[in-house]
Amino acid sequence: MRTIRTSRASHRVLLHALLVATFASSACASMSRKEKGAVIGAAAGGAVGGVVGKNTGSTARGAIIGAVVGGAAGAIIGHQMDQQAKELQLEIPGAVVERVGEGIQVTFASGLLYDFDSDAIRPEAGQNLRNLAISLKKYANTDLLIVGHTDALGSTAYNQDLSSRRANSASGYLAGQGVNAGRLHSSGKGELEALASNETEAGRQMNRRVEVAIFSSAAK
Repeated sequence: MRTIRTSRASHRVLLHALLVATFASSACASMSRKEKGAVIGAAAGGAVGGVVGKNTGSTARGAIIGAVVGGAAGAIIGHQMDQQAKELQLEIPGAVVERVGEGIQVTFASGLLYDFDSDAIRPEAGQNLRNLAISLKKYANTDLLIVGHTDALGSTAYNQDLSSRRANSASGYLAGQGVNAGRLHSSGKGELEALASNETEAGRQMNRRVEVAIFSSAAK
């Protein structure tokens, strides 16, 4: 796992996010637990996740770290994530399953899910997503961020659109398998978060991927 390095500017943003979260927490004392979680999550989780995502080059990883719960609840969630990650490694062959903080990141090579230049889930790839859906329904106290990525071939605008369509397609497929749509969020990053050089085919293959961030919704 890569070491996270943050600049002074990033530290200032992190501090600002935490201050905003503190203010949001006190300002919404009369709200329900779910409403409080929504306010604090938007103020702190999103800001912290954005900073971490920028510094690690991974929006999915940033979303997991930004949604940290901590304390005793975090320890319980971590134990659950350990178990779920082990199961996913067995149930979705070909995907890369990683434990990140209190969550899980699952990375699919785009060729595992889609044909070239397509956002339609390949029939033979559906089993992987069906197995993921079964796991998500078993561990129902989590939210997901599905992030699409492309290589740098073609225009930036086209790649952005393709990555968004692929992320939405995966999200829609999971919803069709019975995963609560309220848990699913999708985003396309196009060619912006490359893992390797786009100058070689091997590098472009690494960059064409879909990342699924699984993190706790307990704060809500």
